[in-house]
Amino acid sequence: MNLVQKSVAHPWMCDVLGHLTTRHYVAMFDDAAYHLLYKVFGWTGSSDADGKIAWADVRHVIDYQAEVAAGDLLEIHAGLTKIGTKSITVFYEMRDLGSHEVAATLECTSVLFDLQTRKSIKISEPLRELASKHLIEKTDSDSE
Repeated sequence: MNLVQKSVAHPWMCDVLGHLTTRHYVAMFDDAAYHLLYKVFGWTGSSDADGKIAWADVRHVIDYQAEVAAGDLLEIHAGLTKIGTKSITVFYEMRDLGSHEVAATLECTSVLFDLQTRKSIKISEPLRELASKHLIEKTDSDSE
């Protein structure tokens, strides 16, 4: 898996109980997604402004596995688990560097999206070749 994000759980990101809030887990995973898309495809949010092609998330499944408190240092690693006709599925793992525990995982499906027609489009063969270099096998222990 690729290292795609390093973060700190700042106090202002935590709820009244002192734990990272859902909104900030999602933000960290979202930031990690941009880094993964760049690593795999060389894609940035502005890289295909002329073609109006982007990646759009259509499904998120988050498993919260360990508490994240203010001050915890986090890393997110990710890899592609599936390349479909129009979509990719990515597995993300957030780890707490201090405790070495998996704090959360995210399985995300994103479609290649034409911003002009507002529809998903087929992943081209060149993109499929780039993606295939980053395929990982997700095991049952990855989501435990």
